[in-house]
Amino acid sequence: MSSPISAVSQMLERNQALFVGKRLLVCGALEDDYPRQLATLAQTLTVFTTDYCYYRSQQAALGEAILFDHQLGGAPRFDALLLLMPKAKAEAQYLLAMMTPLLEAGADLFLAGENRGGINGADKLLAPYGDKPIKRDSARRCSLYHGELSKPVASFELDAWFSRYECKAGETELTVLALPGVFSADELDLGSQMLLASLPPMRGKLLDFGCGAGVIGSMLAKRNPDLEVSMVDISALALESSRRTLAVNGLQGKVHASDVYSDIAEKFQHIVSNPPFHAGLKTFYAATETFLAKAPEYLSANGGLTIVANAFLRYQPILDTHFKRTEVVNSDSKFKVYLSKV
Repeated sequence: MSSPISAVSQMLERNQALFVGKRLLVCGALEDDYPRQLATLAQTLTVFTTDYCYYRSQQAALGEAILFDHQLGGAPRFDALLLLMPKAKAEAQYLLAMMTPLLEAGADLFLAGENRGGINGADKLLAPYGDKPIKRDSARRCSLYHGELSKPVASFELDAWFSRYECKAGETELTVLALPGVFSADELDLGSQMLLASLPPMRGKLLDFGCGAGVIGSMLAKRNPDLEVSMVDISALALESSRRTLAVNGLQGKVHASDVYSDIAEKFQHIVSNPPFHAGLKTFYAATETFLAKAPEYLSANGGLTIVANAFLRYQPILDTHFKRTEVVNSDSKFKVYLSKV
């Protein structure tokens, strides 16, 4: 049974003639079943996603047509690209730089998204690749732009897209590498700083949930040399950033994709997180609430969950329901650090 499609996809449905018979590559902020319709229209369809949650939801229907990774390579084989605008402009630039070398000269370039999500910057985004695009449609507070690949394209160099900065938490210094759109890509955020300042020395196994650029797990691995660190995220860009952050600091850790606990089988002494509560342009709590509610199942005896959260988020009742004891171990006007014990 298919789920309702987004406003962007409803707009694209009105313009389906543009995709008929194309060797189509789709990427960006995918959030519904619409690519299944595209598969019936296009000559060939490849869906590239950096979102493991989306990949899992569509894998059964799309099979080998959907790919999850931080990078897609190969020879030019597509004559159309549909980019659904991601939240971060830098991520859109990253995806265009990666995808355009896979397109044949003269390929169609389609950009679609919500008006409040940066789609009206399509002219600037497409400027390196061709002449000014035309606006094909505007509906449901969304827009569709159509350009053509008419300029030479440089080969994609992944290493050029990592930002790099140094940060310090207590006496521990760390070099952070991050791809565009990843949380903590430019600096150590205030919430994570408070979380790291609140954590005692640790032993055993630790899970860094929603690892982003790998700052929390890497800091704790550096502080606690005997700690076995695992990091999970749904973002392929975050996972590759975490691998690079570990490597550049000479640290060891397991890094892999997991949709909440979908790919986690072991138990940990410590689960630590600055959990996300945004999904794209929307505020989204469901995944974090599931993460908190099921955490006791993944903690060993006497294990603990430590999270930092915006002070206005009502996590205390959830933690009280599922843990024997929860206390606020650090707080200010913006953030609270909770420690919950099984």
